[in-house]
Amino acid sequence: MEKIWLIIKREFLTRVRKRSFLVVTLLVPLAFAAMLIVPILLATSNSEKQRIAVIDRSGLFANKFPDANGIYFKYLPDQSPDSLKKHYEEKGYNGVLFIPAIDINRPSGIEFYSNGQASVSLESNINRNINDIIEKKRMELQGIDQSRLDGIRSDISAEFKNGKEEQKGSSWVAYAVGYASGFMIYIVLLLFGTSVMRGVMEEKVNRIAEVMISSVKPFQLMMGKIIGIAAVGLLQFMIWGVLIGIIYTLIPLFLSPETIQAASQGGAMAQGDQAEAAAAFSKIREIMGNIHWSLLISCFIFYFLGGYLFYAALFAAVGSLVNEDATDIQQLSFPVSVPIIIGIMIMMKAVHDPSSSLAVWGSILPFTSPMVMMARLPYGVPGTVPYWQLGLSFVSLIGGFIFTTWIAGRIYRTGILLYGKKITLKEAAKWVTRKS
Repeated sequence: MEKIWLIIKREFLTRVRKRSFLVVTLLVPLAFAAMLIVPILLATSNSEKQRIAVIDRSGLFANKFPDANGIYFKYLPDQSPDSLKKHYEEKGYNGVLFIPAIDINRPSGIEFYSNGQASVSLESNINRNINDIIEKKRMELQGIDQSRLDGIRSDISAEFKNGKEEQKGSSWVAYAVGYASGFMIYIVLLLFGTSVMRGVMEEKVNRIAEVMISSVKPFQLMMGKIIGIAAVGLLQFMIWGVLIGIIYTLIPLFLSPETIQAASQGGAMAQGDQAEAAAAFSKIREIMGNIHWSLLISCFIFYFLGGYLFYAALFAAVGSLVNEDATDIQQLSFPVSVPIIIGIMIMMKAVHDPSSSLAVWGSILPFTSPMVMMARLPYGVPGTVPYWQLGLSFVSLIGGFIFTTWIAGRIYRTGILLYGKKITLKEAAKWVTRKS
């Protein structure tokens, strides 16, 4: 045990002292801060004003285009389209909208002129307004009262509650939290698993392993390396959690309450839209508060460690098979990477339908459970995820990484000292059942 501890300490300190560790550890919280602050600044920033000249020969659109979101319309009924197209910039306009005399049932010939391609927001604004005005005119000709139609339309949303406490829930919030959790586990398995594999490969190619094997057993060396890198990952997650919490607390000090409120209400909106946006934002905060974060964080740590140990041992075994030709690592690591890729694919299905048979079995089998179960948990325990499924998933993953560690250990003890020969997976499989 003392020798394993020394290897753990060496792996941990070697990686923590690297400049790359410090850079990555700081970049993730900064990226999180950017994801919070940049959308707020974009939502509250003033767009560049655009003045659009409108020539309406139909008489249907006069003074009916609303000025909003930095787009202003100026109606010039007496102007010549050809003349204005040549001199609109000199008169301070960004473009010319020409509407000929049209058939209300078959409108055509509406054109917009500008030197450059119109922005997506401008194009969407003009097309939406044209269609709304034509629609209202057609209803008027058909004798349909717009006010009565507006009174008939319904925009009601049911209030979804879950659990015995009947807490408010939202499928979109659960979807976002579940997807983010599952995707983080996916990145962890690939990133840290590959780190173990490349570390073993480099030590073997550089003949460092030969020196270390003279003092410790191959299994001790493998376990020390796996646990040491896991400790680096846990430390990184702990630092990220603390820094993200600090940044989340300090953001209101750098942004005024008015700015945050305006962003939460969608920037420049009508008064009614602002009230609806504020209510929606308040509801999301309430729903986020109802999520069992203690259970979610505890399970995340378990599946992080369990999934990492499950795959890291296999990645270490693959690294021990590689010789001087490092290109072999792609071919040998493919069978280990495939279950992880399948897991992320099942996870994408599980966030949409967490109770499906595919999601249930994907969250129980150890090859995919770290990603899939984390995607299901935000939907509710024991509602969507019964305790027996969660317990079975725990037991399955623990048994799984014990089994993969045993397999990897038998491959590793032979492969780490075998040089000058290209090793196949078929040959490595024979080492598992060999007695000596």
